[in-house]
Amino acid sequence: MRLVQFFNDINQRKAGIVENGGVSVLVTVSSVYELFMYAEQNEITIEDAASQLRSTDYEDYNILTEKGKIMVPLDHPDPYHLWVTGTGLTHLGSAVSRNKMHEAIQSGELLTDSMKMFRMGQENGKMINETAASQPEWFYKGNGLTIVPPGHPIHSPAFAMDGGEEPEIAGLYIINKKGHPVRIGFSLGNEFSDHVMERINYLYLAHSKLRPASYGPELLLGELPENIVGESKIIRNGKTIWQKEFLTGEANMSHNLANLEYHHFKYNMFRQPGDVHVHFFGTSVLSFVDNLKTEQGDVFEISSSPFGKPLRNTLTLDSN
Repeated sequence: MRLVQFFNDINQRKAGIVENGGVSVLVTVSSVYELFMYAEQNEITIEDAASQLRSTDYEDYNILTEKGKIMVPLDHPDPYHLWVTGTGLTHLGSAVSRNKMHEAIQSGELLTDSMKMFRMGQENGKMINETAASQPEWFYKGNGLTIVPPGHPIHSPAFAMDGGEEPEIAGLYIINKKGHPVRIGFSLGNEFSDHVMERINYLYLAHSKLRPASYGPELLLGELPENIVGESKIIRNGKTIWQKEFLTGEANMSHNLANLEYHHFKYNMFRQPGDVHVHFFGTSVLSFVDNLKTEQGDVFEISSSPFGKPLRNTLTLDSN
């Protein structure tokens, strides 16, 4: 089951189930956040809650998209209670990257801190039987004020040195009334970053991540597929100028989700009842690595069939 949030023609918030090329509107609740609260109160799963609240009202998904009515698939009524975070160096990457890593390790060459962190994940990144494995790299992106709805412009600040896409899967969570994180589902994500700044020195990573992010348009409920194949594109003046396949899912990761979730939610401040968490799981494909310089008006498009419609955002360069 996949869910979306949107505004109808009279700008009322709504949530619905994606099916048969359209959206079946939910009654009683106007958001996925409210749907979760309904499910928790009635001690049922969010899938069962959505099925119970499905109405006969139907919206044309294509029209909602064309009109820019689609929202991110999970948010919080108070943006200051939404955390946007992520983990890096979590994916195995391409065969070439892995071979270079193995060659450096086997030859005894001095490894960078990033290479050391990557190797820690390769050797001990899988949490088994609730025994924590190695900690991943972790970063903070912002709160609910930083999120950009699908189809809307993603702004790069005037002081930025670069504005580049990062095609990822995001895990979406709500902390229940007992203070336990509940994974609602997954969505496509663009963990937009400043790669030029990061490349100057890896200690600038924290600065480079304080940028907007987008995720959606759909929320995939249930478990994440083991092996996910996606595609990342940059479209300029109507033409695709760069595209690359990306692999994700646990079959292509050095850490498993259980380990990434454990090391995020082990902190008390991340287990406050009612808070929403959007956590990006990392990527291995960037146009920046291929020396592409993004420009005003470029369209980022990230797609993967299990997640329904692609995530698209247009790059805007702020002047002040």
